[in-house]
Amino acid sequence: MGLVFGLLWLFTGFLQGAHGQGVYAPPTVRIVHSGHTCNVEEERYSERVYTIREGETLELQCLVTGHPRPQIRWTKTAGGASDRQTDSTLLNETLKITNISRHQGGRYYCKAENGLGSPAIRSIRVDVYYLDDPVISVHQSVGESKEQFYFERTVFLRCVASSNPPVLYSWRRGREALTQGSDAGVEIYEPFFTQGETKILKLKNLRPQDYAGYTCISSVRNVCGIGDKNAHFSLNNRTAPPSVKLLLDDPLVVNPGETITLVCVPSGGDPPPSLLWVRPGGEELPKRSVVNGGTLTVPAVTVDDGGAYSCVASNNVGNPAKKSTTILVRGLRKGRFWITPDPYHNDDNIQIGREVKISCQVEATPPEELQFGWLKNGRPLRSSERMVITRTDTELTPGTSNLDILELKFTDFGTYTCVASLRNRGTPEISIDVNISSTTVPPELSVPVGRSHLVAQEGSTVDLQCLVSGKPKPIILWSRVEEGGGAVLMPDGSEQTESYDGVLRVHNVTRDMSGTFCCQTSQYNGFNVKPREAVITLVVQFPPTVEPVFTEVRQALGRAFSLTCRLLRAHPARLLRYEWKLGSRLLTVGQFSDQRDDTSYLVKALNREGYGEYTCDITNEAGAGRCTFLVTGKAFAPEFYYDTYSALWQNRPRVYGFKLQWTQMEPNAVDPILAYRLGIRQMSQSRWWEQEIPMEATIQKGELLTYNLTELIKPESYLVRLTPITRYGEGDATERIITYSAPVNPHLREFQCGFEDEVLCLFSQDKTDEFDWTRHSAATRDTKYTPNTGPSADHNGSKQGFYMYIETSRPRLEGDKARLLSPSFNMNSKTSSSSSSSSSSSVTYCFAFYYHMYGKHVGALNVVLRQKGQTGQTVTDSSVWSLIGNQGDRWRQAKINIHPTAAFQMVMEGVRGGGIEGDIAIDDVTIKEGECKDPPPNNLRSLSPPSSPHIWPLCVSLSLALIGRQR
Repeated sequence: MGLVFGLLWLFTGFLQGAHGQGVYAPPTVRIVHSGHTCNVEEERYSERVYTIREGETLELQCLVTGHPRPQIRWTKTAGGASDRQTDSTLLNETLKITNISRHQGGRYYCKAENGLGSPAIRSIRVDVYYLDDPVISVHQSVGESKEQFYFERTVFLRCVASSNPPVLYSWRRGREALTQGSDAGVEIYEPFFTQGETKILKLKNLRPQDYAGYTCISSVRNVCGIGDKNAHFSLNNRTAPPSVKLLLDDPLVVNPGETITLVCVPSGGDPPPSLLWVRPGGEELPKRSVVNGGTLTVPAVTVDDGGAYSCVASNNVGNPAKKSTTILVRGLRKGRFWITPDPYHNDDNIQIGREVKISCQVEATPPEELQFGWLKNGRPLRSSERMVITRTDTELTPGTSNLDILELKFTDFGTYTCVASLRNRGTPEISIDVNISSTTVPPELSVPVGRSHLVAQEGSTVDLQCLVSGKPKPIILWSRVEEGGGAVLMPDGSEQTESYDGVLRVHNVTRDMSGTFCCQTSQYNGFNVKPREAVITLVVQFPPTVEPVFTEVRQALGRAFSLTCRLLRAHPARLLRYEWKLGSRLLTVGQFSDQRDDTSYLVKALNREGYGEYTCDITNEAGAGRCTFLVTGKAFAPEFYYDTYSALWQNRPRVYGFKLQWTQMEPNAVDPILAYRLGIRQMSQSRWWEQEIPMEATIQKGELLTYNLTELIKPESYLVRLTPITRYGEGDATERIITYSAPVNPHLREFQCGFEDEVLCLFSQDKTDEFDWTRHSAATRDTKYTPNTGPSADHNGSKQGFYMYIETSRPRLEGDKARLLSPSFNMNSKTSSSSSSSSSSSVTYCFAFYYHMYGKHVGALNVVLRQKGQTGQTVTDSSVWSLIGNQGDRWRQAKINIHPTAAFQMVMEGVRGGGIEGDIAIDDVTIKEGECKDPPPNNLRSLSPPSSPHIWPLCVSLSLALIGRQR
């Protein structure tokens, strides 16, 4: 079968061209939907609203026209500021969201652009409907709250349910429906500040009969099939708000690694309250924790698990109750020391006979358990008159202990050890050694000779070094400083970087790291004196940055052209040189002047040896930047034309044909195109069939080329590849998929369209008229701008049903026309060719529709039979029916006998009258085989031509108006 198909196909295609520039067109776009919609409202002056139930599948399709084929982009602007982070972009014709949620509602935009004119943008607002379970909460009046709900108290039952659209509430007491005024002791109201969100039942001066079971029924009136939801609450004399207590110490102090158990129990409340453990600020509970009712267990507790924990009890009566406790995990962190010379002398050195103070600081949890001990040369040291030991308040953190040595003596030299621990010995202690001797001197900071100004190449590793002397050696803090004195982040993103050896190593240095780096001594682990500082300047050299980095140049033989490489930035920016090459062959070299930032190379006449890769290297001391130009004679890709009128046809039961059309992108940029290589394969197979299509004449920009593909097997889809060929060789190929679509009504026994589907039964708008027909339903139509015109329901009397109408309000002018085109109905070729030899029968069709022409300014409604010629390039219009003026506020039916002799369409043309009260509507269009029966008696003027006696019975199939896209 495949071989037969290939041979037939190779010999049944033919090529034809349509000259001119008119085939290029800016994009147009419209949005259609499928999936589980509840309703689509056609708003006259704003936008379309698509309503869908939460959890269903949203599927929107962006249908575009225009040539070249427009690029499609879906974007979303969320409905509220809180949803802005959900903005998204999708490059596809179809937007599909499965299991849609309420937060995915909002306005969706389809943008189509092809470089011609302005982008085409259409939007649709997606409204997600949902109804959550209602919740009943109970409160007493302010100032009357007691432990129990006593008699002669006012009680409020508040029902809340989140929904879209706004919820409608109703109340029942037992089986009794409660309404406003049905019971003198009951009031029902909605607070103005929560309109549509809450419903409050007020029980005044609580009576014995008020102790009962209450039901709140929330409803969205079954919209989108969402059923009602109920909530129940039983009010009795035991009803009370919750209270709770904790069975543990506060605070709870534990050692690391222990298991802690927090127990929370309700101490009151009816109904029995539910318990929930939380941490402040929405912080999550530890991942290892286990919650069982009111018991929270945290095994192997760590320091990070410390903090506040709260138990919250709620039963929807009154306010929730909360009790909190604090977990303190014992631990010591960040041990530091510093030496302070005698503050009464302006000298940073330690000297005999003067005071010196050693400070030791540790962060402890809990702080009150922190204790310090001092050792000298390993032996315990106690506070005395000359060696005074003090510490900060025990409740402060971090805790600090000071050892003041008064009138330093030579015998005081030695190693002093500060030992920090917690009283219960549950954690390891921290020891800090400080040496006091004649060699204990304050720090000095300097930069090695020749290292204060560093030059580094981008991408290398550089060491910035500050020399620090003194004993003990302090930590060095590195930071960056702007020229104006401001701070800049370090390479690792921090404000400061610590170094213990005075070296800051920067890997993979970048040009952004050029600037001033400052090193200074830290007061910790050293002397508590004024910090010493030094600065280092870093200069990062980088090779030139150029553009374009890569570009493709397409040229025909014999032409002249130039290539330009531009310098954007470089450091150093002096002594810049350039070098042009074709492949490995040197073309020219030179040096940049101070006034130039680009260099060009001119090709006077391109020959075959001139094709290839041209490079331009611009160099400085740090390296080179390269511009690359690929000069080629390859032709650009063809541009498939997707707006072909009636592209798919079928004249035999098992095969179909397709009219393949395309234009050539920039045909004059390269040598003339000699032929196209056409490849085609079934999507289900891997074998390609190929054929060359010769080009006898020079192709012009915008020229529409056509090749008919025949003998395509139903219902297979095909992948088509088209490759242009010049004397240079093959150019860029382009591909598209041809998809078979079954006719809407294969035998045309009866075609019906009530415009209930958004795709309009493949009716389409005429692009050459002044305005469009609009799909609408009376339920959503706004008539405040155009009273006394238009229908109040569709032809069947349904306000939810849809119809098509013309809107005659401003800016429409008298005489403006709107034309609606039916799908194309194709005639069988054998029937058409044989019609002249048959006189025994003819085919007649009955075209019927309902119309509504109400208003004092109604213009005209015309029906036209449009037929295509045998070549498909000519179109003939014949008027078959017309009606003018106001016909009253009711639907009427028209029936017309039509006698097509070729492929045809029906055209509904509405003409605007002299004012805004002139809307015209149509509904329920049908085409039936045979003559019309019992046409309605009215004053219609039929313009149908007489039937021809030379027409064979038609074998008609319907060709989709939208070919080439997956349905």
